[in-house]
Amino acid sequence: MDSTATNPFEDTTGVYLVLRNTAGQYSLWPGFADVPAGWHTDFGPGPRTACAEHIEKNWTDLGPVRAGAAAGELAS
Repeated sequence: MDSTATNPFEDTTGVYLVLRNTAGQYSLWPGFADVPAGWHTDFGPGPRTACAEHIEKNWTDLGPVRAGAAAGELAS
């Protein structure tokens, strides 16, 4: 881990995953940590910058997803 980072989510030299849930929300996640229930890997593992770029490119609408998608019909 980067010696200046005290939080694994801020480690600029770490390996990360991009997670996504059924509501279409994204999360930058440390690669060493278990994927929490209700989330799946959408991108990675990769460097923090690549994962952050993936989120920025793909999570373009921060509003709520349509009702069917929230019920689990979101395409993977």
